[in-house]
Amino acid sequence: MKLFPLIGAAALALPLMAQDTSAIRLVASNTGGVRPPVLQTAEPPDSLVVTLPGVPPKAATTLPPVTPAQPDDDSDHRPVLRHAPKPILPAEFERESAIFTQHMIGSWTQPDAYNLYGEALRERVVFDDDGVENGRVFAYSDPTNRYREIELDFAKDSGVLRTVFVYPWKMSWQECRKLWGANVQSTQANKGRKFYSYVNRRLDVLVDGGGNVISLGLY
Repeated sequence: MKLFPLIGAAALALPLMAQDTSAIRLVASNTGGVRPPVLQTAEPPDSLVVTLPGVPPKAATTLPPVTPAQPDDDSDHRPVLRHAPKPILPAEFERESAIFTQHMIGSWTQPDAYNLYGEALRERVVFDDDGVENGRVFAYSDPTNRYREIELDFAKDSGVLRTVFVYPWKMSWQECRKLWGANVQSTQANKGRKFYSYVNRRLDVLVDGGGNVISLGLY
């Protein structure tokens, strides 16, 4: 046989080329693979199968397919949105927030206002006629939504509430006259505005040139 010398050389090379393979087959056939062009006109080689002794290879272990874990039908991983509970307001405050707060003049401090109104929207410093700071004003949203905004003026020395400024959503001077009368003293202000101070009640009204109420001052 013509292939024995080649097979012997291949057998010597097998331990170096495939040390982990225990059984190897060499197949030489005129039907296996494409022959190089230089050998296409040569005599076709004999067919021969040689099996080297060794331990049979272990059968490949087939692992079961992995099924992705499915969430429980009853589980819901979406975030739960919880609304803050609405604060419980005094009945008198619910009926008329401005008048209720006016009654707190002289007793409330800024922490008292926080307990009912919450966080202030902003604040500003108040100065006297000599330009000296004498108080601080905190602006709040009206929890009852009766008014657009309410400002509370606290004295610098004592820290107690001394004035309440109320900003209506929409109100005219004529409506004020129907509610509280016309026993007022008027003063002309800048930009065409007018200041009305009631003589018989602790109330001031600032009106723009069109007769619309800008703010109410309660003291």
